[in-house]
Amino acid sequence: MVSVAILGAAGGIGQPLSLLMKLNTSITKLNLYDIVNVPGVAADISHIATNAEVKAFLGPTQLADAVTNVDLAIIPAGVPRKPGMTRDDLFKINAGIVKSLVEAIAENSPKAIIAIISNPVNSTVPIAAEILKAKGVYDPKRLFGVTTLDVVRASRFVRDIRPELDATTLRVPVVGGHSGNTIVPLLSIASSPIELSTEERDALTHRIQFGGDEVVKAKDGAGSATLSMAYAGARFADSIIRALGGESVVEPTFIPLAADPEGAKQIRELGAGDLEFFAVTVELGKEGVKSIVQLPTSNLTGFELKAIAVAAEALTTNISTGVNFVKNV
Repeated sequence: MVSVAILGAAGGIGQPLSLLMKLNTSITKLNLYDIVNVPGVAADISHIATNAEVKAFLGPTQLADAVTNVDLAIIPAGVPRKPGMTRDDLFKINAGIVKSLVEAIAENSPKAIIAIISNPVNSTVPIAAEILKAKGVYDPKRLFGVTTLDVVRASRFVRDIRPELDATTLRVPVVGGHSGNTIVPLLSIASSPIELSTEERDALTHRIQFGGDEVVKAKDGAGSATLSMAYAGARFADSIIRALGGESVVEPTFIPLAADPEGAKQIRELGAGDLEFFAVTVELGKEGVKSIVQLPTSNLTGFELKAIAVAAEALTTNISTGVNFVKNV
């Protein structure tokens, strides 16, 4: 059984994520942390008839207690993306939040698996890595950026144009990062063959890359993709929990490639180069990353290989932004 902390539990992602985690019967302890409103969220979901014990932790003085002796810490904390705001615009605000949360985890649960949702993931995960290194507890196998929403969108958006396919079982590998053109859906190696015209491929790829903009626009300034992100975060968390229980589980995620240097050779040769972080499909195990899953590269298209190169170029800047933030604080 597993102890989980959700940091940012009263927010737009945090509340539905907390609800979904309370429904997970493998969780015995669910710690909810935020700087406002979290006692009410905890009281509300504590009435749900599952066995997890729910506790609220409010404000910086209770942060250490919130993350003490947890197996998995999920971080959705931060401000939402607003119309006209890029994920990079979020950086100045969310970077400091992630830094303080990861410092608390490092000091109180250094063996915890950390799953970061806070955007921009391409930069916040490197921030977390630098903090963990500074604290002397860095394990690249146990640090994840949650990119599951990109895969969820890919499956759903494919079904929108190919309704004969089942979105619940279709899997489209997505590599690169978690913003705009760093998101590279590998439609050519989906779990079910997808015949696409050039126009369909281009439109579908763009929609997967910029699907979040649809939600921001539809909410008209009132928020971003919170509900679908909560679903994706819960799916990823459940995969981690199942892996901690001994099950072999495969999921996409943005990781330090040092988690599996041998397995990373393929994606490096495909365009990741010497980047420290990249989104890949991994097999999860009790220690976090068990291995990077190898791709059937013979089926990759020139379009996809070019997209990987574009993603790598953008990620170089994103990653440096995160690393330099910690160095210059």
